[in-house]
Parts: sequence; structure tokens; C-alpha cells
Amino acid sequence: MKLIIGNKAYSSWSLRGWLACRQSGLPFEEVVVPLYDADWSQRREGAEFGPSSGKVPILWDGEAVVWDSLAIVEYLAEKAGRDAFWPTDDAARAMARSMAAEMHSSFTALRRKHSMNIRQVFEARRPDDDVLGDLQRIMQIWAEARARFGGGGDFLFGDFGAADIMFAPVVTRIVTYQLPVPRFAPAYMHAVLEHPFMQDWIAAAQEEEWVIEQFEHPSAG
Repeated sequence: MKLIIGNKAYSSWSLRGWLACRQSGLPFEEVVVPLYDADWSQRREGAEFGPSSGKVPILWDGEAVVWDSLAIVEYLAEKAGRDAFWPTDDAARAMARSMAAEMHSSFTALRRKHSMNIRQVFEARRPDDDVLGDLQRIMQIWAEARARFGGGGDFLFGDFGAADIMFAPVVTRIVTYQLPVPRFAPAYMHAVLEHPFMQDWIAAAQEEEWVIEQFEHPSAG
């Protein structure tokens, strides 16, 4: 398999796809392409990016191609085994799938106004009301997952899985922008950030030479 991703410092959806590949335990080649550089427009028109219309991440597995992070999770769960990604309990798995899907389609204010930048920690500012609304909903479902199904481990459903993969970039955003969270959240966030896969990603992001200026400044007051 070959996974094409963008800058590790900035690309949240690439992080999800990469974590999914690592979680699968299957061998894969990683190809990092710098986003928005001088060659980006031409590069994204190449055949490897055709199915995704130039978006990352995109996973190639022979003739099979998957270009959406949640779809990559599901594709790899079929190859490596569902239990590597989803809880075995029916109720827990139902909630985990719902949370992953909600992360995939929602929280646009948080994503738009607080872009991922793993290399920065900005001065704390009061977030906009729509961002606070997103955070409140995220904390609500995190707390419910931890209370109902997280007792067996440090993650949302005990063991690290697909739901944690989908929310991992949110964890980094909270740190980068010093966003307000309730008292239960830092322990979970610490577990995510200290996971070996996340440590590998963060270390690689620190080593990248590319800088995208539009993501190097706080974008919301």
C-alpha cells in the first residue's frame, strides 16, 4: 500500500489517514507532499491524485484507491480486522461509529478558525461563540464515551481506535490554541499525544522544513 499525505505540521486529514495505516499494522509506503508550494497545482493534477481531485490523504492498494480518511479507516478495518479499529461491544461500536461520522461532517467553526499546526502554541484567547459551541459538543461526547465505555483504558472506548484517530487533530488544536476544556479532558488528551504513533508523527512534523505562512498565525480571536 502507498499513502500520500500532506505536511505533517498542518494536514489534519492526513494525520487521520496515517494513524489508520499505523493502527492497521499493515505495511505501507508513506509519501509526503508539501501543500501549497510552487509545484502544488501541477502535482495535484497528476494521475496519483486524480481520484481525489488533488486532496490528501489518498491510499493506493494495487488497483484499489481510497481518498477519504474515514473511508480509509473502514477499508483498513476490512483488511486488518474490525477489532483493530472499533469496539467489540455493539453499543460501544455504535457510539464510536457515530462519533467518528460526526467528527467527519461537523465542527466546521473549530476546523475553519483554528487550523492544525502541531509546531505552535499560540497565546490563549477567548474563542468565538461558534467555536465554543463546537468544543462543548465535543466535550459532551468525549465525556459520555469515557463514562460509558472507556473504563478499560485511557482512550474514548478504552483501547486506542478509530474514534481516537478521528479526534486526534482536535486534541492538537486544543493544545495549539490553548482552548478551554473541562477537567476530565487533559488526561485523555495526554493519552492521545503520548501514544507512540502520535509521538512519531509529532517528531516528524518538527523536522519538516516547509512553512505555510497562512497557518503560522492564530486565525480567531
